[in-house]
Amino acid sequence: MLDRLEDDEYAYRRKINRYYPFHDEGEWELGKFLVENLTQTQITKFLKLKWFDNHARPSFTTKDKLLDWMDSLPCFTEWKVSNLEFSGYKTIYPIELVWRDALEVVKQLFSDPIFANHMTFVPHHVNVRDQREYGDYMSADMAWKIQVCSPYSCDHLPVGATQVPIILGSDKTPVTRLTGGLEMHPVFVTIGNIDSEVRSKATLRAWRCVAYMPIVKFRVHPDYQSILQARLWHKCMDLVFANLKAAAAEGCFMPDPFRYIRYVFTPLHTLQLLVDIAKKFDPWDLDKFQKAAKALNLSGVHMPYWRDWIYACPSVFLAGEILHTCIKFFADHPLKWVKEAVGTYELDTRFMVQHKRVGTRHFAKGITHVKQMTGREHRDIERTIIASIAGAVPPRFIRAIRGLVEFTYLAQNPVHSPQSLRAMTQTLSDFHSFKDAIVAVEARKGKNGVKEDFFIPKLELLQSFEGMIKRLGTLMQFSADTTERLLITHCKQLFPRTARQSKDFTEQCVRILNRQESMEIFDLYALLTSRGAPLVNAIHAEDEEVATTNPALSWVSHILPDEVKSVRGPRPVHNHFLKGILSEDALTAFQLNVTPDYKSLSPAEIRTKYSLPDFDRALTDFIHRSSLASGEHTRWDPKYGRFQAWNKFRLQLHSAFQPRVIMPSRVVQAYPPSNDFPLGNCDTILIDVPGVDASYVAQVRLIFQPTIRRGSDLELPSYLSDPLLYVQYFRFASRPEDRPELMMWTVERGYTHDEHGNRQRHGAVVRLTDVTHSAELIPEYGEVVDKSMSSATCLESYERFFLNNFADKESYHTFSTEFV
Repeated sequence: MLDRLEDDEYAYRRKINRYYPFHDEGEWELGKFLVENLTQTQITKFLKLKWFDNHARPSFTTKDKLLDWMDSLPCFTEWKVSNLEFSGYKTIYPIELVWRDALEVVKQLFSDPIFANHMTFVPHHVNVRDQREYGDYMSADMAWKIQVCSPYSCDHLPVGATQVPIILGSDKTPVTRLTGGLEMHPVFVTIGNIDSEVRSKATLRAWRCVAYMPIVKFRVHPDYQSILQARLWHKCMDLVFANLKAAAAEGCFMPDPFRYIRYVFTPLHTLQLLVDIAKKFDPWDLDKFQKAAKALNLSGVHMPYWRDWIYACPSVFLAGEILHTCIKFFADHPLKWVKEAVGTYELDTRFMVQHKRVGTRHFAKGITHVKQMTGREHRDIERTIIASIAGAVPPRFIRAIRGLVEFTYLAQNPVHSPQSLRAMTQTLSDFHSFKDAIVAVEARKGKNGVKEDFFIPKLELLQSFEGMIKRLGTLMQFSADTTERLLITHCKQLFPRTARQSKDFTEQCVRILNRQESMEIFDLYALLTSRGAPLVNAIHAEDEEVATTNPALSWVSHILPDEVKSVRGPRPVHNHFLKGILSEDALTAFQLNVTPDYKSLSPAEIRTKYSLPDFDRALTDFIHRSSLASGEHTRWDPKYGRFQAWNKFRLQLHSAFQPRVIMPSRVVQAYPPSNDFPLGNCDTILIDVPGVDASYVAQVRLIFQPTIRRGSDLELPSYLSDPLLYVQYFRFASRPEDRPELMMWTVERGYTHDEHGNRQRHGAVVRLTDVTHSAELIPEYGEVVDKSMSSATCLESYERFFLNNFADKESYHTFSTEFV
């Protein structure tokens, strides 16, 4: 892709000066900064600053010269404006479509070397432990079907042909903020060959905008406004994707990232009902045609853009979508049922008093007062809703809600198997088996009072998820989260730099869009050529462990390691497996700050500061056990020792779904008592005790490490040389099967008795590396929350807790498949 820059008309000048028409790298960066961040008026003011009277001026002395230089940079796929009209139907403003050829954009994506290690070219079946796995599109049934069977015969695609599956996204958005602001339908395209984990990040350039669809008002009766707007949208799509549809039917040649030329087809049958209606009524007799279409539950668009797009059928390409079909459905229905059943005050209180964990949203004011929430907030509510309502509603009600929550979690799996699909389907069946409990408590209400039916379109759509996953692969690759994020990254910064009232508004948009793409490509070109890196075949081997899903960052880090800061986009996950403390099986990494929060504490200071009266006993027991197990003995006496202490550590794991992928680290806190947290602020964990084939839930009260005074001839044994934890154990009170409505482990505080017979919490010292997971405990509130509780005291004051297996998707998978 980048080598096409060598064919530019000014390529010969760039052999002398890589930054032509700019003088050097510094001037190029200044010009880019001005164009990206300032308006034209502001650029003019900048260039007229008196500061330049005593300093060298840039080669571009005016904003027009700067913009001309930017416009002279090569642009691969240029934007343009087309004027459209519907004969006989006038609009308030002219219909102007800002667009570019989607086929050329797809060629650019397909040949981009940045994605070389993140692309798949051949449909395939994956079998793990004798089970078929469904992941990205190329591992699902539809890709295989298209590859081996054409729509006209039982023959396959031409030998060596490659599928380039087209994925589209669009949503209406306001693009100017002024009074009478402009609204458009941006249309985005990507290809299914690129890994879904890359496509799911809006800032990674795997999605490209190909059109800004106009939303216009027609001078017609309001009854016909929507049908004309819909037809306009499809007409625009026809124009933008015309060449792409031709490539789907006849194929075309494209270079891939490795510069091999491939013969590709671009798949996305026609509804015969539309043809039948068009035979009876004139499509432009809107009154008759619209009535006939509505009678058949059709929109009235007589020429949908996909009508001649081979392999395209709405029942297939309109994939199930997690954000709206699952998350928004949860907010619109199950969450409202819970509010009705529990009561707003009680429900708010249950969320307000939950223990605060770093990296997890805490609803300090409850959840019912917020009128508008994002999908992220709905997910955070869903994460703890099941354990939170236990005791406040009948068990059958909880069972119904849990069925829908589990369905959402399972539907988000990045990889599916027949077993996981059966489990997902079963959770939906569980909901239908217990939904009568929702009606029994009169929680489902409409405008006219209590409703006894569940005629909800999104609920019905959930039944199609299993078939969709088998046909297209996991549904997370089609989530609207990405599209909504694209509206921000591609629209919010573009149109405010235009003069909306200007006659050449669309021409301004085109110039800005072309300029934006030219600058982006030229920036990468200049970066590589200035360092002597090749423009092609700079493909690196895949890493054994993946800490970033930013292919541009990964690519540049291998070719030009010193230039990674110049790459935009999400930064990589910090990989603590490289320099952190590793568990014995090397599956868990831990990180502590180099400088401890407390550099030297005596045992007495620890007992007082952390309220741990049995610290000495616990540490002595640990030394005794460890010395017997290892055979190492020490003269070091803990009674006279000094200790470093930390308030927190980080724990990092590999993904339970994709073991090569490193997950973001989780902070585990162990703060001593303070004014804000009178009983301390300490998180809970899962630990594996050496020699015992079981996991335990414990609360971390202290993170510490013994130290030796300078000049001392003592040496610490290996089991005292790494950080240690003082923890207080919980014991398992019941199994998930004992509470089938929750299917969660129940734990309660563990106690022992001291030498005087006084009951105290069961504390012990363990190694930091014995920790396997962070854990979230939700108090067993009962029917009503104790009014004296707060988020600072709930974990210390309640005795029984639910081990929340919905804490996150990774935890859910772990507790469902591995935890015993």
